[in-house]
Amino acid sequence: MEQRENMKALWINDIHLDFLDDRAQRKFFKNLEDKKADYILIAGDIAQGPSVTSCLMKMDSLLNCPIHFVLGNHDYYHGSITEVRTRIREMVGLSHNLHWLNDMAVTALSKNTVLIGHDGWGDGRFGDFRGSHVQLNDFLLIDELSGLSRDTLRLKIQALGDEAADHFRVVLPQALLKANHVVVVIHVPPFEQAAWHEGKPSDSNWLPFFACKAAGDVLKEAMMKHPEKRMTVLCGHTHGSGIAKILPNLITYTGAAHYGRPVIQDIFEWE
Repeated sequence: MEQRENMKALWINDIHLDFLDDRAQRKFFKNLEDKKADYILIAGDIAQGPSVTSCLMKMDSLLNCPIHFVLGNHDYYHGSITEVRTRIREMVGLSHNLHWLNDMAVTALSKNTVLIGHDGWGDGRFGDFRGSHVQLNDFLLIDELSGLSRDTLRLKIQALGDEAADHFRVVLPQALLKANHVVVVIHVPPFEQAAWHEGKPSDSNWLPFFACKAAGDVLKEAMMKHPEKRMTVLCGHTHGSGIAKILPNLITYTGAAHYGRPVIQDIFEWE
């Protein structure tokens, strides 16, 4: 797509299309199309494991613009992380407009703005993991996370958080070389201040599963070293909305969500 001085990016997250019938899905896609955005950015939880690829392919067939997305934990439900990712890669390889940010380096959105992203994961490093009473469906419905002891589970989710951090260690320096403004799309909030839940920051019970500390540490360190640059983080996962200013040059938007009622979180115009 030809880059313009200003571009329009439409941000959605936690749309959970599996809660909608075909008619409701098409109505939602028509609403997206009517906004005539240059890019659609999806911060995960598109559907569930068996249906996420078909939902994305339907979006691809009905929307005439690039769709850059990450996956959320729900996108792996009733399946395997490995298997879902294999299908996603195969699907993206056959599409011109679908782009999974886990497998991408830096995308130029406009003259001064670039895009990077990764799924992320609630990595158990904030809050009270051992004392938490929270039992996510992740630990029942995702093959790699089911039936594990608490200690083994913690190692697994930390490894998933580390995967996101490793990705950003590679792509973020490239992004900062290319532009003054970096947009990061990630499913799980990378900072505890951005893990909004029921109108306020998450408590110690929810924080282990509602923030990806490993990824956030990488993002924050880079922006502290580059005060002349700025970063906008778009995330979801917690179903609670809020804005957190992590640094003077680092702001995080967390999108709200309600099952069966997907919405457009915001439309950004960036130079």
